[in-house]
Amino acid sequence: MGFSLHVRAERWPIAGSFTISRGAKTEAEVVVAEVGDGAHIGRGECVPYARYGETIAGVTAALEAMRVPLAGGLTRQALETAMPAGAARNALDCALWDLEAKASGKSAYLLAGMPEPRACVTAYTISLGSPASMGEAAREASGRKLLKVKLGGEGDAERIWAVRAAAPNAELIVDANEAWGVDNLAQNLAACAEAGVTLVEQPLPAADDAALASIARTIPVCADESVHDRASLRSLVGRYEAVNIKLDKTGGLTEALAMAAEAERLGFSIMVGCMVATSLSMAPAMLVAQRARVVDLDGPLLLARDREHGLRYESSLVYPPTPALWG
Repeated sequence: MGFSLHVRAERWPIAGSFTISRGAKTEAEVVVAEVGDGAHIGRGECVPYARYGETIAGVTAALEAMRVPLAGGLTRQALETAMPAGAARNALDCALWDLEAKASGKSAYLLAGMPEPRACVTAYTISLGSPASMGEAAREASGRKLLKVKLGGEGDAERIWAVRAAAPNAELIVDANEAWGVDNLAQNLAACAEAGVTLVEQPLPAADDAALASIARTIPVCADESVHDRASLRSLVGRYEAVNIKLDKTGGLTEALAMAAEAERLGFSIMVGCMVATSLSMAPAMLVAQRARVVDLDGPLLLARDREHGLRYESSLVYPPTPALWG
């Protein structure tokens, strides 16, 4: 039985702006894939990853190229070799999961052989800015259990201390987005340790992270840009203690679940992350979140509005999706 395919790009305004070390943006650009079997439609959403040269046009073209294979009955399992890992495969993989759930009448977690998912504490992101502006943002979010602090190089010690002063009771994790160098790595890690940070994400550029194997530290370091799918895990042993699994990098939920199992086997703890996107992007990642030490699925909270039937966010908790959204 063949499948139909509909692809569209969408723009979702961000509440204010979202800034990391590589720049700022005011809207989330996503691509949605819808796969139908004549009776049901499954949906998946992805965010093209500019860091890896992905664009809306490129991802859309990659998805359109799968129209004929899908009409011929391409399966989710065959998709793993039919497309490379990345945002386009993520949208299609998640759409096929959703379609299978709808067609079978079984939730995606049952199809994955998992127990019913539970609500998770999610991080809330403090966007990169001046110490004063980040302190004010942290003050407004100080009631949350877990804050993720975006850092960007010069002045990061002042930024992290401003956030800590404004949110004394929150757990803090830090994301440098490759902005540190070997010359300031030790001092920035020391400042994070003094502020009680519990995890530092991708401090060094992915192509220049060898120093992590030899520097002493008291805070676990998590790979993000340095890790993509299962094939990238083994080279990170000894450099990182944790890995951030993002479905737009792994190329979908299928690979993400397999990657999580392999990461655990190799001794990594798991973080599950996201791009700024709607709840349709977050929903499949909630299955990976069930085995994660750190959950960072706050993308919809950064938008001016979410899509219909979006995930329920209640204080620091994010709840699993309803079938009306996905899975």
